[in-house]
Amino acid sequence: MSSLQEIKFTEEIILDVTRHTPKLLTFTISRPETYRFSAGQFSRLGFRDGNGYIWRAYSIMSAEYSDILEYFAVLIPDGPMSAYFMQMKAGDTILLDKNATGFLLPERFIDGRELIMLCTGSGIAPFLSILEQPEVWQKFERLVLVHSVSYAEELIFRNRLDELADHPLVGEYFTKFSFLPVLTREKNDGVLHKRLPELLTGGQLSEALELPFTPEHTRFMLCGNPAMVKDTFQALLNMGFSMHRNKNPGQILMENGF
Repeated sequence: MSSLQEIKFTEEIILDVTRHTPKLLTFTISRPETYRFSAGQFSRLGFRDGNGYIWRAYSIMSAEYSDILEYFAVLIPDGPMSAYFMQMKAGDTILLDKNATGFLLPERFIDGRELIMLCTGSGIAPFLSILEQPEVWQKFERLVLVHSVSYAEELIFRNRLDELADHPLVGEYFTKFSFLPVLTREKNDGVLHKRLPELLTGGQLSEALELPFTPEHTRFMLCGNPAMVKDTFQALLNMGFSMHRNKNPGQILMENGF
């Protein structure tokens, strides 16, 4: 390992691994005192692999002020990173790139009344971090998290979201929050059952939230599988919303899940 490689990452300790289903796990690792990130950004995590390394990007799920780093992973059959995660246990080590990155940051919006966070699968991770930041609750009058998964057993964060009501920093704002689960491969009474782009264009999402979506007031953040992000972005464009850029403010921020 060259000295140049060494200065780009640190070796951290796996503190805890929780396997929620055969393919869904969350884990925490030690956090270097110098590691900085903004809620909504992602880390590069890696392992030594023979004479080289294997790296993948994972959105940070923990709060900016937490003394640990937490992540959510969906295991992929025959995935090289998943092979490591399947065997991973507390006390093992993992490599952490020293620099977090990403632009899925709610503070980039210069205005807006309601923030709608749309995600699939592991794309929920950055929003869990964002929801622990008091600034986002103070900025918007309403916060909505829509999590689309295949099966009900994959909705593993309900308790975590409910516990925000007692969070010491954001609990006082909890009445602003709505969580809307969506299932795509099974049907449950009272749960929406369509892909997110279809729920937007068909009006079911707005109706379920009793909230009209308007370019004037509504801001969207998208994170998840590339097909969802692409199709949802196009649906929003067709509805009159636009991509947010620093020099050309709009209503949409997006990032593919990892």
